[in-house]
Amino acid sequence: MRPLLIFLLTVLASTDVLAWNAAGHRLSAIIAWQGMAPETRACVDAALRHHPDHGRWREKAGADDSALIFAEASTWPDSIRHDPRFAEEAATSPLPGFPDIQRHSDWHYVDFDHLGKRGRGQLDRQIVALTETVRTTPDIARIAWALPWLAHLVADLHQPFHAGYPVDHGGNSLLVEDPADVRRPFVSLHTWWDDLPGKSGLRGKRLRQKAGALLAGQSPPRQGNEALWLRESRALLPSLYPENAGSVAQLIDATYQARAREIADRRISEAGWRLGGLLDTICRQRVSHETPREFRRQQ
Repeated sequence: MRPLLIFLLTVLASTDVLAWNAAGHRLSAIIAWQGMAPETRACVDAALRHHPDHGRWREKAGADDSALIFAEASTWPDSIRHDPRFAEEAATSPLPGFPDIQRHSDWHYVDFDHLGKRGRGQLDRQIVALTETVRTTPDIARIAWALPWLAHLVADLHQPFHAGYPVDHGGNSLLVEDPADVRRPFVSLHTWWDDLPGKSGLRGKRLRQKAGALLAGQSPPRQGNEALWLRESRALLPSLYPENAGSVAQLIDATYQARAREIADRRISEAGWRLGGLLDTICRQRVSHETPREFRRQQ
């Protein structure tokens, strides 16, 4: 038993605090793209072409397809966690084209205890700040930097464990056992939820097909704002802890898995609809004021 316990403790110690995996973020982004007005798509595409990593996203997308490039851009705030160009606390000057080279790990979550007292994390507050940046700044480089963050964090806020409890680090320090997963039967609860969207390599035609399947039979949610999205995630959280015990950890049984997948599909879809609505509003507000020439020209 001792080697197993050592292994399980290692699993928890090495857990990264992420949210939906890359597939989940791409799905929300594609759903947002499909719902956005053509003028908004042109706005977003024009801005992202100023991002220094636009070429990398195009290469990963496998085509000069604005929708698929936007989907890749939405995964960028997670990818920079392991990018040597970026740091947790950047003391050096920004790299060319990047107004900010910090990884901002605390932007991806916000903690509340069981009494509702706020703890660490800036997720909801940064959605507000980034929205204002994209809406008002005349700096096209800053818009290009802020858009991937905004797309990413809106999806993050719809993952309930990113509005989690500090006592278990948003489910990161709680081990679960999933007998259906032969490759990784033991992971943290947070990681298990992150991987619900499927394999992280989901791209291209299969990405579009899965997005369509997620939307089938669902109605658009109330748009709201970051405060509503946060309340929804916090309201879901208490019911998302597995109740049955496995061999050494809480058990992911078939009933729990089916309900979790249903919730994850809905939250990913809601994030996409709402991100599209948010970007539509931002772009409408920008064109009603004087905007940078590069940003406005494509509309």
